Amino acid sequence: MSRLRILLLAPDANPESISLALEGYSHGEALAQLHAVTLVARSCNEEALRRTQAPFHVIEAIGMPWLDRIYAWSLRWIFKDNYHSRALTPFLYPFSLAFEWRAWRRMRTRIIAGEFDIVLRLLPANPVLPSPFPFLLRNCSVPFVIGPINGGLPWPQGFSQADNQKSWIDNLRDLYRFLPFARSTYRRAAAIIAGSSQTYAEFATYRDKLFFVPENGVSRSLCSGNVRPCEDDSKLELIFLGALVPYKACDLALRAAAPFLRSGLAHFTVVGDGPERNRLEQLTNSLGIEESVSFCGMLTHTEAMQRLRSADVMVYPSVREFGGAVVVEALAAGAVPFVADFGGPGDTVRPDVGFKVPLTNESDVVSQMEGFLGELVHNRNLLHQLREQGISYVRECLTWEAKAQAVTRVLQWVVRQGPKPDLPPPKALVAGTVASW
Repeated sequence: MSRLRILLLAPDANPESISLALEGYSHGEALAQLHAVTLVARSCNEEALRRTQAPFHVIEAIGMPWLDRIYAWSLRWIFKDNYHSRALTPFLYPFSLAFEWRAWRRMRTRIIAGEFDIVLRLLPANPVLPSPFPFLLRNCSVPFVIGPINGGLPWPQGFSQADNQKSWIDNLRDLYRFLPFARSTYRRAAAIIAGSSQTYAEFATYRDKLFFVPENGVSRSLCSGNVRPCEDDSKLELIFLGALVPYKACDLALRAAAPFLRSGLAHFTVVGDGPERNRLEQLTNSLGIEESVSFCGMLTHTEAMQRLRSADVMVYPSVREFGGAVVVEALAAGAVPFVADFGGPGDTVRPDVGFKVPLTNESDVVSQMEGFLGELVHNRNLLHQLREQGISYVRECLTWEAKAQAVTRVLQWVVRQGPKPDLPPPKALVAGTVASW
């Protein structure tokens, strides 16, 4: 495999952060193990990037002093550091364009001179945040690839968890296609990498250059070694790990586990914090399970992984989850995932590694999860088998190294150094509104 010279756009990539910033860094680092990667990131992330001594060919730090101050001030005082706010997406639009314009001005001479084989925009991952780069590259021979992108998941009907979280701004999503560069981003891209079945369906118009690579990954070092034994007479250790906000649906997890918690057959650990915590604590009291549920609050990533390794099952019925990185981490740690068959978790979990239930209605979801939990309570051999298969699945398919290999196949096809890869999504869904872009 020949090494490609990649100009990688990932403004928020940061090895010391969490969520998409950490994902972007991890994916970029894995690509840098295979190729000569020039990483273009915000100057505020430069120190963290250089401290890790990652194998990037070059790190280009783009500074926008005034805009960076406005950005930081707004996040703190307007959004109160709430990265779950949907209003954050339109707020980010001008900052995203400004960053890429500065990046183009910094790199255009080298791009035109032929120093790069390809431009890959890794971040932002939200498909409604367009890129001016395809337009700016229109007279160059350097192709542009975007992804994995992920977003556009609809709100499920009939769930109070979704109704309590949905915002008025969600109704304006279709207006994003009329923003400058929204159409040219995907029309001019040489390849589009979708991070979920839903996003793949929305961009079905571009199926000739559309590929699926899961958004989330995990470091191979996080994959458990030997699977710890499952004792028949021990309590089933359950865990929920995530923000305690309505759409994560921790209440459904507690209700499904309640019969086993009351009878002393299981123990439930809740890792995370948020506005729902008081209501969830009251729910445990009303269900009579308060003695069998532990609320741990926020933990560091290292501590959270230790909790996952001590758990048998992760109950995570989030009703609207784009990626669900915690599901991949649970599989790597040997915790069998119970998820909703919707969004990222529905793409990730297979029948041979965990359980997923369709989002029909709240009572049905609780009933189905309760039935699946009963299977594992009384069949520890099945639990052990699922755990082993889950760890193997992550090692083979969901490490950052595996993702980098898949993306490499797409990039090689774009630059005519390899055949077109067969990378279909896990599910075939009906195309959505973005298909007309």
